Amino acid sequence: MEIYAVRPGDTLYSVAKKYSVDLSRLAAVNQLADPSRLAVGSALVIPGYAEGALRPAEVNGYAYPHISAAVLNATLPYLTFFCPFSYSMTADGALIPIDDRPLVFSAYAANTAPMMTVTNIGSTGGFSGDIAHAVFMDEAVQNRVLDNILSTLREKKYYGINFNIEYIHPFDREGYNAFLRHAADMFHPLGYYLSTAIAPKTSDAQGGLLYEAHDYAAHGEYMDRVIVMTYEWGYTYSPPQAVSPVDRIRRVLEYAVTKIPAGKLLMGFSNYGYNWTLPWRQGEAAAVISSAAAADLAASVGAEVRYDAVAAAPYFYYTDPQERQHAVWYEDARSWQARLALAEEFDLAGISIWTVDKLYRPGLEVLGSTFSVEKIV
Repeated sequence: MEIYAVRPGDTLYSVAKKYSVDLSRLAAVNQLADPSRLAVGSALVIPGYAEGALRPAEVNGYAYPHISAAVLNATLPYLTFFCPFSYSMTADGALIPIDDRPLVFSAYAANTAPMMTVTNIGSTGGFSGDIAHAVFMDEAVQNRVLDNILSTLREKKYYGINFNIEYIHPFDREGYNAFLRHAADMFHPLGYYLSTAIAPKTSDAQGGLLYEAHDYAAHGEYMDRVIVMTYEWGYTYSPPQAVSPVDRIRRVLEYAVTKIPAGKLLMGFSNYGYNWTLPWRQGEAAAVISSAAAADLAASVGAEVRYDAVAAAPYFYYTDPQERQHAVWYEDARSWQARLALAEEFDLAGISIWTVDKLYRPGLEVLGSTFSVEKIV
């Protein structure tokens, strides 16, 4: 496999001829909505065969219950773990369920381990530190939550649990640690696999509601796998920038491996971008855009795609029909390759994709040419 940056005058036919690749296959691998249009500077994956044995790696993928069957079936062969998102804890210890039976069935059919994802998302849709506090601090509530989790694990036949508990009050750090220890003591003897998702820190002293209660060392001790959510530097309300800049990810991993064995770590892997309206103003929301849609947009508006080598991220500018300017940062095959190289460099267990709801075939092609995805069921 190679990655080719489109030059002025290139056509898909000329690129296919240059590399002696079937034209239809080249279009399919790169998920081109209109093969007759290529954006200058955009990345094309040139399919080929990997030389030598590939290093095995684990791949986790999150998805919402509404993921299409076609996208799910195309993605599951590339996943070790699959996390339908999500069961929500309540302050009295109940669990708000999701429609997950078809997802669990499909996961096992593809030899992918389904993980029951448990969050502290409240009724308004955001993560709730108050819900987490109620569970951590009241033994009866905590036992009720864990018993409800166990009942669901058995009923739905999940392989294990992924705790994705965020925006925890800093004073609940030890309470969260104790909760994880309790969960490990309860579920490990029953044969269940446990993982958590934690915020991207660069030191234990890093301040902020998102970070302080996530104790890297404790998660590494009690969990089988720990997902570090290395994304969202560029986000809905940020200025235009890369979502997952590799220089920032590197600093997080340099700290993470001092607290958590590298063989337990899964590096967070964003699978989307953002479209900002310019000039950017504080409080104005950017629109989420899939990687495939971003590449199609660049081609359709005739934008030149630029590439930030430090962040390992593509971006472009364009003007919409209402004469508004836009900046789009997204991920392409080059950014997938750069982030996978980090996972290999730090000898991590693998990666965790947020989310797999939108198919991005060029990224999966790069993944399959870099690692041999482990299957554990």
